[in-house]
Amino acid sequence: MDVDQALLEAGGVAPASVLLRVAPWHEIRAAVATGVISRVARGRYALPGADAELRAAAELSGVLVLLSAARYWGWPVKLPPERPQVAVPRGRNVPPTHRRSVEVRWAQLDGDDLTRGVTSKVRTVLDCARFLPFDAALAVADSALRDGVTKTELLLAARRAPRTGRGRAYRVVEAANVLAANPFESVLRAVLMDVPEAHFEPQVWVGSIGRPDLVDRERRVVVEADSFEFHSDASSLSRDIERYNAFVCEGHVVLRFAWKHAMFEQDYVRESVTSVVARQGRSARGCPTCRAA
Repeated sequence: MDVDQALLEAGGVAPASVLLRVAPWHEIRAAVATGVISRVARGRYALPGADAELRAAAELSGVLVLLSAARYWGWPVKLPPERPQVAVPRGRNVPPTHRRSVEVRWAQLDGDDLTRGVTSKVRTVLDCARFLPFDAALAVADSALRDGVTKTELLLAARRAPRTGRGRAYRVVEAANVLAANPFESVLRAVLMDVPEAHFEPQVWVGSIGRPDLVDRERRVVVEADSFEFHSDASSLSRDIERYNAFVCEGHVVLRFAWKHAMFEQDYVRESVTSVVARQGRSARGCPTCRAA
């Protein structure tokens, strides 16, 4: 796998340890030298574009918002924006030539919500929750929690949010979970929230085996997000196979999905899990031992 694809699957931002699972140091350095990826801090790399996004905001005397703001804060996202996302004050006239290269939004920009030409961390999460699709917004909210933003801060901000989109914001914030490891898992969890009667939790211990990405405890269904970073060599593949078998031996049904399934084939994911959850539910209702448990 190429270094830039590995970064994309990691959410656009990742430490060197993730990239070293798919490429040696000399390939990582070459990718930086050719501009394929950027070194944004010691031992931390990102897809290019953050600097260009800041320049685009400055040219419009605006601020970075939504996914562009999330990337500024170093948060992995579902997918990077196709164009810089910039907000300008309401009433500002932006020439069409600028709008072709920048996704312009008009908003009330208060001083307390801004930091160095970008929306604050809390405002960034709330804006994403109000205006982006649920799965993309949840990935941002989970990343923010891992970065130290608290759920209490987000809930209080949601309470103060404008009426338009407030319900969407509450749904995202309430569903956000610091245990989600990356946007891949966040997006997968968002998709599974539409599965009837299912309740999937991230990183729940199963016996003494380990913590699968998502678990429905009642129906004993495990869903794993199969990422490149865990299958880069024969030994890691063997460990993963043994882990899979152990979950099955504990009585769980295990479903495994690739990054492209979660990002681009969500109907397939939803239908597959719905089928298994329904069957597991019928099995539990028909099993005297399960009912007694």
